Formats: sequence, C-alpha cells, structure tokens
Amino acid sequence: MEKRTLGKTDLEVTRLGFGGARIGIEDTPHDRIEAVLDTLLDIGVTFIDTAACYDNSEELIGRFIGGRREEYVLASKCGHVTGEATGEPWSRETIVESIDRSLVRLGTDRIDLMQLHTCSTEVLRDGEAVEAVMQAKEAGKVRYVGYSGDGEDALEAILMGVFSTLQTSFNLVDQKARAEVLPAAREAGMGGIAKRPMANGAFGQGASPYNYADVYWDRAQQIEIPEGAPEDPFALALRFTLSHDAIDTAIVGTNNPEHMRKNIETVGEGPLDQGILESFYAQFQALGDDWEQRT
Repeated sequence: MEKRTLGKTDLEVTRLGFGGARIGIEDTPHDRIEAVLDTLLDIGVTFIDTAACYDNSEELIGRFIGGRREEYVLASKCGHVTGEATGEPWSRETIVESIDRSLVRLGTDRIDLMQLHTCSTEVLRDGEAVEAVMQAKEAGKVRYVGYSGDGEDALEAILMGVFSTLQTSFNLVDQKARAEVLPAAREAGMGGIAKRPMANGAFGQGASPYNYADVYWDRAQQIEIPEGAPEDPFALALRFTLSHDAIDTAIVGTNNPEHMRKNIETVGEGPLDQGILESFYAQFQALGDDWEQRT
C-alpha cells in the first residue's frame, strides 16, 4: 500500500489508517478487537489514531498490540477531561494528566503524534493548551503535535504555524474543507488526516446506520451517483476521499477484520476518475451551502 510522509515530520504512514473510536465506544468482544488490531498490522496498516476520550480505546490498543509498538505510528488526542481527573477542559493540568494517562494506557514511552482535540479558536488564542502540549513534546512524551478540528477553528490552528498535522472531516457529503482548510494546511506544510472519510458508513445505505450518522445519511439522499462510479458505496466514499492529494491518510474505524481487508483492496484501486469527482463537486456546491463541516 502507498505510504506518505506526514507533512514536515518523519512519520511515514499508509494511505489507509485505523480510527480507534469504535473499538472504545462500542461493546465489542475483546477477542474480536484483538483480531482487528492484529489483522491491520499484519496487512500493513501503519497509522493508528485514538483519543483519551474514546472510552477504553487507548487501553485496548495498548493491551493487544503494545508488544508490536515498532510496527505503527501512534496518534492520540488530548484536551477533554478524562478518567478520574477533575480539572477544566483545555487547562494545563488537564492536558498534562491526559497525556500521562495515555502513555500508561497505550503501554508506551512516547506517542508519535499528540493532537489537540477540537478546541475552539478562543482556546487556541489563549495559549495555555498549546503551551502544555508543546511542553510534552519538549519533555519527550510526544514526538509531534497536531490539531484535530474543523472550519474556522482549523484555519486558526493552521495560521498559528506550530502544528505538524491537521485532522479534519472530509468526505463526499462533507466537502467544505476542500475550499480553504485543506489548501491552507498543505501550503503550511502540514500533514493531512481525514476523519469520517466514509461518511460514517451512511452513503448509499437504505437507512442511517446509527444516530451519529443521521446528518450524513440525510445529505446522501440528495446526491446522485454519476455514471461509471464504483457500485460499492463504501468503496466509492473511501476512494473519493483518497483522491485528494491534501489527504495523506484516511482513518477508518471498524470492529470487523474482513472490513479492514476490503478497505485495503479499495485503496489499491486508486483515485476516482476526474469526471466522477467533478460531478460530486458540482452537486455539493449546488446543495451544500448550509451543510456545515462536521465537528
């Protein structure tokens, strides 16, 4: 599978990454989670993304593949109050506690990429959160610092010039980032990470797969699939996202090892034809004035 270097870092990642939210939030048997994590490493996925606030996601990753730590680039997120902490969100105390907790739960002595998790422009400008995560980098707890967020907040993070990567929502029914956010991040030399690259599995389905996907499912009902597009809606959605050079890696969550294998095959099919992309661009432009980028 094709690999990219994330921006100006030395982190080499596969175009398909793994998002750890689902394994932490959903009630999945542990033997199945272990199979998913082992499978993704066995088939060559090298980027794993999680967060301190994804319930026990970090702990499961540390438990089941902590012993294979040298095989993957590890990313997490901080800022929310987690565990037994009692501090304020985005405070220095909370971020220090969160990063130390993540190191223990992930079973590692360093996290390759620590991302401030969807904090606002006001929090970024205040400076305390940024200083705290940068101090963790200076202390060797994390190697690089990124920002995870969307819209005007993402643009503020980009303009600050201190973050190595940007993680933002981008898919065929959530294209707002294509206009300003992704070009600005690329111009700043930041690595691009797409969250929700398959529109939460809502595109092309007869009903919304779960409540959080309702917005994307509603949008998808208004999109016409152009002639010549892949018939598999999941493959179509993933290939749309990875057709954009500003996206270095797209993180997909699953609790099914076979779905991960199928996604690998999809990535190998390459970008969509330009005519298909243009059709989706035009439809989004006509329909999406009020379709805000998901946070």
